[in-house]
Amino acid sequence: MNADSAPRFGAPGQVVLVTGATGFVGRLLVAALLADGQHVVALTRDTARAQRLLGGAVRCVGSMAALPAGERVDVVVNLAGARILGPRWTPARQAVLRASRIGLTEQVVGWIATAERKPRLLLSASAIGYYGVQAQDDESVLTEAGPPQAVFMSQLCQAWEAAAGRVTQYGVQVACTRFGLVLGHGGALPAMLLPVRVGVGGTMGRGRQSLSWVHVDDLLQVLAWLVRRSTSASVQGAWNVTAPECTTQQAFVRTAARLLHRPALLPTPAWPVRLLLGEQADLLLEGQRVVPQRLQREGFTFRYPTLAAALGALL
Repeated sequence: MNADSAPRFGAPGQVVLVTGATGFVGRLLVAALLADGQHVVALTRDTARAQRLLGGAVRCVGSMAALPAGERVDVVVNLAGARILGPRWTPARQAVLRASRIGLTEQVVGWIATAERKPRLLLSASAIGYYGVQAQDDESVLTEAGPPQAVFMSQLCQAWEAAAGRVTQYGVQVACTRFGLVLGHGGALPAMLLPVRVGVGGTMGRGRQSLSWVHVDDLLQVLAWLVRRSTSASVQGAWNVTAPECTTQQAFVRTAARLLHRPALLPTPAWPVRLLLGEQADLLLEGQRVVPQRLQREGFTFRYPTLAAALGALL
């Protein structure tokens, strides 16, 4: 991202508390905030590691209790959460995922309740998993008004958003940003591209499952846009943070293969994925056709609206 297109968060000198600051998106967000003249406080379990990763300009705290009630915080960006795709969703793993999202969000809300000066905005991450699973032959699009489902990923997002929403009773705006698959030099994309790079890429299952994604630069721009907008208008509620163009898993692989000059001929059957991952396999074998209706209606402009443009910039 060049200087002309760097995210602008509004007047310099704001104090922004970031949870999940050492993650893929978090580290890029912290760098963007610092470059824009903002002050950053990072909530992290390992303050020494975070200080090394984020630099001396960032104040790292190990718990919300380390922040006194008189501490000034203008905006909270809540990105923390254990990695979703990984070990099977056993009851123990589900408890870890809930604690890392809902439990930590409750801690943030608890501190805001006691803060002498309330933040004006809580930007709380969520995911398009909120919408559950969409049938592959279902061509309808999912907007922010789409209903949730009675599956684990959706229930996790519902509880996560509900925990964040409790802060409205203290006069704080809450914007729940439902991220699609974030494309960048980190996160899930390198692992997704590895089979293509070595010439063994192909469709997963039928390949017709919808893939709703967003370039990480656009995601950072959305967060900055919401912070700026919150000073003069309401940003309350849910925001789908996905590119305008939804694709399919098959089209994703074919686009990546074309850009990398590799074949994409080896499919992965669905049954071993389901055997290995259980319910978690829905993240790979099913999808959601999500559109950023609210962002588009309010005039946000995506730099990377198409998959070809996004992957082309990254590859």
